[in-house]
Amino acid sequence: MYTQSMDVGPKEERKAVRSVEEAELEARFEARIDDGGFIEAKDWMPDHYRKTLVRQISQHAHSEIVGMLPEGNWVTRAPTLKRKAILLAKIQDEGGHGLYLYAAAETLGTSRDQLLDALHTGRAKYSSIFNYPTLNWADVGVIGWLVDGAAIMNQVPLCRCSYAPYARAMIRICREESFHQRQGYDALLVMMRDGTDAQRAMVQDAVNRWWWPSLMMFGPPDSESTHSAQSMRWGIKRISNDDLRQKFIDATAQQAQVLGVSLPDPLLKWNEDRQHWDFGPIDWDEFWRVVGGDGPCNRERLAERVQAWEEGAWVREAALAHARKRATRQEAA
Repeated sequence: MYTQSMDVGPKEERKAVRSVEEAELEARFEARIDDGGFIEAKDWMPDHYRKTLVRQISQHAHSEIVGMLPEGNWVTRAPTLKRKAILLAKIQDEGGHGLYLYAAAETLGTSRDQLLDALHTGRAKYSSIFNYPTLNWADVGVIGWLVDGAAIMNQVPLCRCSYAPYARAMIRICREESFHQRQGYDALLVMMRDGTDAQRAMVQDAVNRWWWPSLMMFGPPDSESTHSAQSMRWGIKRISNDDLRQKFIDATAQQAQVLGVSLPDPLLKWNEDRQHWDFGPIDWDEFWRVVGGDGPCNRERLAERVQAWEEGAWVREAALAHARKRATRQEAA
């Protein structure tokens, strides 16, 4: 998951409380949030809370289905039958994650057609990480290790998100994402321990290219994340961008040592006083450029997604026709 676009929208979207009844409903809502309770789909919620969730959950869902594309490129070129089966299983999982998340977003009153139309027309965002190319097989392993590893850091706290349908969906998603991270790390470990010098160089090159974009997955620094505080106040987010990024670096730096690769940051070093790894500055200009649509593969990824949607129209039409036929038979019985 890929939740770097969590920030809520402009303050002017917020509607003023217009009645005593609404004030009482909002007070009960805030009290439940303060008590660590969950909000269900049929519960009253502020419009801005609803819009924030739709934006975040849909961005997460879009990221899952767009995230299938960079890896799908390598299914036919996987080095062994085992790796092919693992990759196919992973891609299938990601399609399922998108399904769970679109269903969760629909409980907030937004149709799936509306969500997908926003994606296909470029009005909705997905994680910037999927706008980078997969140049060789090592990229597939690094995506599993770094990208899915960063996703897990982001997603585990969402199992305690205050919106219950989202939190429930995240429990299964996180279990499957942990498999994705392990399979990626295992693929790289085999290449580093049993591979040729050329294969080890391929892994190092892939790590060099994916490291910094993976750190960007956690979103902009807290100091520049204007609306993130409100998401944390409502219990949608549980941990800040910077804290999640630090946790990821602390875990990954040790994994890299076991793997035998170096992370492309000359300033990366253990800080005994902080009990954390220090790291160098992130190129946020690149982050905003890719988010804005000017990444290496932005146009390619969106075009592939739209093409898949259009070519799958006959499947959707057939499924709807079958459902209508079945309903007619049941009514006649």
